Amino acid sequence: MLLHPQFDPVAVSLGPLSVRWYGLMYLVAFVQFLLLGRLRIRQHPGFLTTEQLDDLLFYGMLGVILGGRLGQVFFYEPGYYLAHPLEILAVWKGGMSFHGGFLGVLVVMALWARKHRLSWLKVTDFIAPLVPLGLAAGRVGNFINGELWGRTTDPSLPWAMIFPQAGDAAPRHPSQLYHVGLEGIALFVILWLFSRRPQPTGAVSGAFLIGYGTFRFITEFFREPDAGIFGQSYTISMGQWLSLPMVAAGIILLVLARRTKTL
Repeated sequence: MLLHPQFDPVAVSLGPLSVRWYGLMYLVAFVQFLLLGRLRIRQHPGFLTTEQLDDLLFYGMLGVILGGRLGQVFFYEPGYYLAHPLEILAVWKGGMSFHGGFLGVLVVMALWARKHRLSWLKVTDFIAPLVPLGLAAGRVGNFINGELWGRTTDPSLPWAMIFPQAGDAAPRHPSQLYHVGLEGIALFVILWLFSRRPQPTGAVSGAFLIGYGTFRFITEFFREPDAGIFGQSYTISMGQWLSLPMVAAGIILLVLARRTKTL
């Protein structure tokens, strides 16, 4: 049985200025987006320029940060933030909802596509393979912070881990690392290989929705459930509830893409 390393959440202190690991993981996510995006531009020339990619990243950052924070507020901890409204602004402390960030990105991508007179689905098809490794970086940040720990498990599990932040000495699943492996690395490999060949418009986006929703649904079985708006009385967690519509939408999108076969 392992003990969580209890990393210092502050990576670098420069006098009164502190740089946290959680913030650095967002920087890693944005940098890998640019690097992989430039590679995809070379693989699929003529759709976007590198200047448009930079602009797209700026819009995406706004969507991720604003949507992710508001998703955390409304989906998971509405009671806490209602009592501490100023804490909504403290994004450096962690607490970002993927599903909220996802909705935020969809909105800003629609605005960006309209601005550049491009197909919204073609834009989301382009960026979908660039997302999973960024998600993995965020989950590494969660692990460093010792947050979003897993459910209790058998202490004989070789990688069972004690998270002191949980307030007990119970062995738990290091579920943050499960997220890294499935929603991050595995989903990246699937989408990257799938998108290397020409696909109908919407197919790559549909594959992302199905893949992320499925992997998130699986990993939630090992993660200590958040209370959310509805508490913990239901048999599946808030993250699983929010993932089900993603899978359904992905299946519909993939079927429609295959039927239309519009490249």
